[in-house]
Amino acid sequence: MNETIHLDGTPFEGHAIPTENTFILAIRAKNGLLGCGYISLETAERVGDAVAIVSGVKDFDDMLAAQVKRVSSAAAKLGVEPGMTGRDALLKMR
Repeated sequence: MNETIHLDGTPFEGHAIPTENTFILAIRAKNGLLGCGYISLETAERVGDAVAIVSGVKDFDDMLAAQVKRVSSAAAKLGVEPGMTGRDALLKMR
């Protein structure tokens, strides 16, 4: 399932990939990605992608409201920090 999410006039791409037991959730910004706990931060770090991870989320609205738990170093360079909301992290990566 794909969905366009608008924040402060900026469109973001939401992607939900079903698995056997859950969904892999990701929202793509121009310069990074907000991902659920299913996403590997270690891989993002290895390839140099800006990624912020939220956990305990079931849909895109949950992702926007959740606190960022972990960030890649590339995301940190964009100003993304643990503790900010997913919404704020996306706006930093737009």
